[in-house]
Amino acid sequence: MKFQHWLGFAALLISGLLLWSLRDVLIHLFAGVVLAMALCTLVGALRERWTLPRPLALLVCLLGLASVVAIAVAVILPPFFSQFQQLLIQLPTAARELQQIITGWISSASMLVYGQNTQPAITPSDLSNGLSALPSGSALASGVSGSLKGLLGLAGNLGNGLVQLLFVFAVTLMVSIQPMAYREVGIQLVPSFYRRRARTILLQCGDALSSWMIGVLISSFCVAVLAGIGLTLLGVKLVVANALLAGLLNVIPNVGPTLSTVFPMSVALVDAPWKALAVLVLYVVIQNVESYVITPSVMQHQVNLLPGLTLTAQFIFTVLFGPLGLLMALPLAVVLQVLIREIVIHDLLDPWKKRRVNA
Repeated sequence: MKFQHWLGFAALLISGLLLWSLRDVLIHLFAGVVLAMALCTLVGALRERWTLPRPLALLVCLLGLASVVAIAVAVILPPFFSQFQQLLIQLPTAARELQQIITGWISSASMLVYGQNTQPAITPSDLSNGLSALPSGSALASGVSGSLKGLLGLAGNLGNGLVQLLFVFAVTLMVSIQPMAYREVGIQLVPSFYRRRARTILLQCGDALSSWMIGVLISSFCVAVLAGIGLTLLGVKLVVANALLAGLLNVIPNVGPTLSTVFPMSVALVDAPWKALAVLVLYVVIQNVESYVITPSVMQHQVNLLPGLTLTAQFIFTVLFGPLGLLMALPLAVVLQVLIREIVIHDLLDPWKKRRVNA
């Protein structure tokens, strides 16, 4: 290898190490770009309907979003936090109910296996005493609450989190004001012979992200509405909190829907055991409707991600970037799939295959 080759390899290695050391900044930068894409999608839709200058359309969108947030804070959040607090209070009661149900099942099984007058090796009273030696429901809830507070403390203090949030918002606003200019800055980092192709690929990434965000918003809204209707029909309490949690956690595939079933099942278990099972069936039905009816209907132009690839992306990006990586796993996977399809497959592998066939 010549000296310039070694120099290029060293520069590539140093660049990789530098990017790895700045991975936390990069994931926050990507979060800002994703939010900017969402804002640009709203601005584009507004300008298509009414011929407004871009600054005015952006101002209208920001005022509209601020109004929606203010209404949500004033109308929706107070009952949500009140009901969510009641959910946390009822968790110990649900744990005790679950303990009694398990004890009853084991007692019935013992009667069937050992008979009524025969003393089994492990009696239900032994199990109850053993379970009572474990931390109580309130202690378990306190431990869970303490663990959550510890995780939030490990994520950084309030000042650090505020700085990160301001950074994301600042990136969002700056990119939203001049998206073309920032796109051209990124294209300048690409070799001159590939810039036209890079411009096309970036446009495809933007279209994929826009389609993904619109689809996620619509599917999350539908999941929240369906959960609210189903829980109301079943007579489960705290409908608003559980429905909003189902819609919010639907943004996180695989993990979110599973977590969203914990709270309504806990509330239903306090009323009647059959309600908890009914809630589980309800949420399974809702997720199947969302996966096979809602998502294909609203995401016709979205980049399709296989469930296995989605789960793998969530695991990898969570390990690399932490909790924010879990939230950004899907948009990152969408962008990476477009890049791999266009650059690796179309631009590298397909021409190589044609040359092999012609040879």
